[in-house]
Amino acid sequence: MAKCDLCGKHVVFGLNVSHSNRKTNRMWKPNIRKVKALVNGSPKTLNVCSRCLRSGKVTRAV
Repeated sequence: MAKCDLCGKHVVFGLNVSHSNRKTNRMWKPNIRKVKALVNGSPKTLNVCSRCLRSGKVTRAV
């Protein structure tokens, strides 16, 4: 599932609305990356959104 392991950001559902006001279902997916990160000193693979990566909430393992 497209969900960030740190902040919990996940898929959001809504509607496309055309000019004639017809509505169809759509979804917004978060930008999820698989990252090797240090968790309690050991490397672990996490699914992390790009916002958490940019803000420095993750220390990447080399």
